[in-house]
Amino acid sequence: MTLLPSEQYQPDHHADPWEKLKQFTDARIALGRAGCSIPTQAMLEFQLAHAQARDAVYQALDVAQLQQAFSAMSLTSLHVQSQAIDKETYLKRPDLGRILDDDSKQILKDDRQNNTGEYDVCIVVGDGLSALAIEENAVAFVQNLKEQIDLEGWTLAPIVIATGSRVALGDQVAEILNAKMLVMLIGERPGLSSPDSMGIYYTWDAKTGYLDSKRNCISNVRPAGLPIAIATQRLMNLMRNSKKLGLSGVNLKDEHQIQNIESDTPSRLLF
Repeated sequence: MTLLPSEQYQPDHHADPWEKLKQFTDARIALGRAGCSIPTQAMLEFQLAHAQARDAVYQALDVAQLQQAFSAMSLTSLHVQSQAIDKETYLKRPDLGRILDDDSKQILKDDRQNNTGEYDVCIVVGDGLSALAIEENAVAFVQNLKEQIDLEGWTLAPIVIATGSRVALGDQVAEILNAKMLVMLIGERPGLSSPDSMGIYYTWDAKTGYLDSKRNCISNVRPAGLPIAIATQRLMNLMRNSKKLGLSGVNLKDEHQIQNIESDTPSRLLF
């Protein structure tokens, strides 16, 4: 039997020719190699990102902190819960995350009795698949949006904080509160470089059982993604056009031209 000499690999790190492209994206490109494998640092960063994504999914929403923040903005808030009573149920039964529990329905009905008029706008803040995204982005977004709503002269329903929520839960909330325009903020499914991404779903005259084709979506709202100021511009453009046309979803096109935004936050390019 003839033994072949084992192949020897150089231990030093070999740079990737795409290295210069890394400045434009958070995607895992140009990792280089060490011997026949990826460098240890790249492996550790991947494991950290994976852990952060899992933590974002299982993290409980700090409702008290949100209520305090909204109260400081002179906004009334209500806390509701879906029929997905815990995180395990939420992940295994998406259908239950779309339905309010009985106590929550009563909370909204009680508010409706005290405010018999029609609201122009209802904002629902739902934990979704990333409570982290909501805790880091929702308050600043609501503050920006409220300023624009006030300028339009629209009436705003109490902010509804929803736990165990899927996107369609907002339809039931807006229907009970009798609000024409529904803005649903929800934590998006975390990626390996974006555990803090918030999605915005807009629906005109939302009703229980609406299909996703009735909604408009603005996604990836976060510091390293779509800035809050631009997301607010895009949403307000949709809302103004929606109010004129009386519809939303696939028949409502996002034709917004982005204005220049001054910000103290350093710009981050995406590939």
